[in-house]
Amino acid sequence: MAIALKSASFFQLKKPEINFQVRVPSRKPIISVRRCAPMAAISTAPTVGLSETFTRLKKDGKVAFIPYITAGDPDLSTTVEALKVLDSCGSDIIELGVPYSDPLADGPVIQAAATRSLAKGTNFDSIISMLKDVVPQLSSPIALFTYYNPILKRGTERFMSTVRDAGVHGLVVPDVPWEETVTLRTEAKKNGIELVLLTTPTTPTNRMKAIVEASEGFVYLVSSVGVTGARASVSDKVQSLLKEIKEETTKPIAVGFGISKAEHVKQLAGWGADGVIVGSAMVKLLGEAKSPEDGLKELENFTKSLKSALD
Repeated sequence: MAIALKSASFFQLKKPEINFQVRVPSRKPIISVRRCAPMAAISTAPTVGLSETFTRLKKDGKVAFIPYITAGDPDLSTTVEALKVLDSCGSDIIELGVPYSDPLADGPVIQAAATRSLAKGTNFDSIISMLKDVVPQLSSPIALFTYYNPILKRGTERFMSTVRDAGVHGLVVPDVPWEETVTLRTEAKKNGIELVLLTTPTTPTNRMKAIVEASEGFVYLVSSVGVTGARASVSDKVQSLLKEIKEETTKPIAVGFGISKAEHVKQLAGWGADGVIVGSAMVKLLGEAKSPEDGLKELENFTKSLKSALD
């Protein structure tokens, strides 16, 4: 179910019921594809976290490119290859969505991806298993995007230790009420997980300040009111929002929701964004391609075009 975010922020959404689906994943051979650049089979140096990534980029005068894909769409084998493609094509952080049966903040593209993924048997445990295998081969840190119910189902402490052991560095939970982030932040910090919080165009100033103060890794600025999905243009209000938030913090700010073109990426970089998040456009390429191989090739070309807009 999609909803328009007419409230002050994601953190005011009603806590959903626990109905995360668990199925046994099907086994398929991993697809090999050509990648943007040669990559060692196993990374020898530990991947740095979100904050460290932004610090390094800032020193070099660069803006972070953060793609989003849904785990298990069209299947987990393709997800493995997609993560490698995104990494080798210069992604700075990769946001990986955990498919969920009631994705409140997502538009039709990512909702459809979640439905396809769940139908293939993808579940949290299979995603964690996949990450344990692939993360050592990546140089980009992974930020897991998940709704609150999967966390509540497992217990916050157990959830955090599980994603930590899988090599995850960051966590985005779009529907957790602000008042309930204390436990999440505490357990995330214990496990070295950077909990990224979101602020929207309709978030009141005082609430925005509290969110910015508590957010780790970076501040996620939602570019428009509503659910995720590609849009024709970026609202001019984002420029003033970036300025307003930067007056309150030195933390990096990444803009997401509706970013789908190279010109959007370039525009946001010019407005002072420290990072740009591209989701639905990426998910659409993978999920609606004629074959996984075609989807991966399109993903590679699209990633190159977006990344080049930031160079």
